[in-house]
Amino acid sequence: LERAGEAVAIRRELAAARPDAFRPDLALSLNNLANRLSALGRREEALERAGEALAVYQELAAARPDAFRPYLAGSLNNLANRLSDLGRREEALERAGEAVAVYQELAAARPDAFRPDLALSLNNLASFLSALGRREEALERAGEAVAVYQELAAARPDAFRPYLAMSLAVLANCFVATDRLTEALAANREAIETLCEPFLALPHAFFHWMLPMVQQHLERCKALDVEPDEELLGPINPVLSELMDREQKQKNQGEQA
Repeated sequence: LERAGEAVAIRRELAAARPDAFRPDLALSLNNLANRLSALGRREEALERAGEALAVYQELAAARPDAFRPYLAGSLNNLANRLSDLGRREEALERAGEAVAVYQELAAARPDAFRPDLALSLNNLASFLSALGRREEALERAGEAVAVYQELAAARPDAFRPYLAMSLAVLANCFVATDRLTEALAANREAIETLCEPFLALPHAFFHWMLPMVQQHLERCKALDVEPDEELLGPINPVLSELMDREQKQKNQGEQA
């Protein structure tokens, strides 16, 4: 945090002297500082820095849209998350919607470059809509995100299958919110299937992705009074159990230290 603050201070001075050269770096440093403040629970300060970053990117994008609209969209998403951290959900939703609109335009012009960002932003928007009780809209946006990730994963499975899995998990949660439990379980099962190969290859990388999916699978099977899919979970459960045991041991050692 201290280093991030120093970086902002230095770039403020540079941007004051040479704005055309250093304002982009200042905005980037402000977003970085905002994220670090947020991680430490200093949410008001994080929001302030994220707002500053957005203001800089708005001016830069107005002058040079081709160069800076992607950064503007990312900054809108960052500000939406910081607003959500403070319970300002309507404002968060507005910013997230603006981010999606920018990415839709960018992806229409350069799909290979910006469709991944569009899909991620659609998931973000779906989560904000769901938090405000706008469940059908959330389901629609989550479905759009899945459709984009399905195409991306078909072309580049190694890069995008994990993100497709996470998007399917978001879709499953949206189905639950609309009391469509059978469809939720189907989406959840597909999410686990999609993530299975990456998880087994890199269990540490995807442990915290897979664990909630499996837990939700068990909860939804119980709610529907059906048996969990043992064939699906068979290769996954031993690896999860080992990682959970290891994490608990590390936690215990930390408490004893």
